[in-house]
Amino acid sequence: MHPTIQIVKGIHPGIILERELRQRKLPKGRFALSIDEYPQTLAAILNGRRNMNTALSLRIEEALGLEEGYLMTLQIFYDIEQEKRKRSEKNRPDFSKLRPVLFWDTRIEKIDWQKQQAAVIDRVFERGNEEEKAEIVRFYGKEQVDRILKNSPHV
Repeated sequence: MHPTIQIVKGIHPGIILERELRQRKLPKGRFALSIDEYPQTLAAILNGRRNMNTALSLRIEEALGLEEGYLMTLQIFYDIEQEKRKRSEKNRPDFSKLRPVLFWDTRIEKIDWQKQQAAVIDRVFERGNEEEKAEIVRFYGKEQVDRILKNSPHV
């Protein structure tokens, strides 16, 4: 696996490609035409509005001397990240039982409930009411909540 993939995993390949074109000082439209692609298609990929496809990936990689499969690998990791994000949106506590003021410094619907579980548990048990605490215990499970609270400096 290409070493930079670990660094850019989950980023849309268009963002990486745009950076590559900028570093090489290649005009986007001219580059698109040189690989027999419509400039609008390339622009949509560079802006993350369209996914990379295998045929285009191979043409770009060949033209830029990139490792074969690099851009498609990035696309796959990006797709995986998007799917995980969708799943985590479904896997969240019942918002009707949590006061928005508890998360005053962020948008509650943007919280990654798995990655930020320690901070969420810490905050709810520091500032939440009994209903909110019960919802967090229901959502994460008593064992996980106890494990995190045991190591928490605030509670």
